[in-house]
Amino acid sequence: MGKRNCEIVGTVTYREGDGVEMEVPKGSCQIEVTDLDATLSWTDGESHGSAAMALQDYERFVSEGALKLD
Repeated sequence: MGKRNCEIVGTVTYREGDGVEMEVPKGSCQIEVTDLDATLSWTDGESHGSAAMALQDYERFVSEGALKLD
């Protein structure tokens, strides 16, 4: 499916392991969707982040309008 550019315009969260939910910062990012999951990559100032999420969470963020695909 490849990488796509997208924009975080609403609340998009992910969980690291069994930890608390963390919010992806609003702004530009890239997403790579596979048959198993979706991985977001972003830059926030000088720090870089990435998060994998279940496809159902990714689809929910897109349908809610929090994640806009280019």
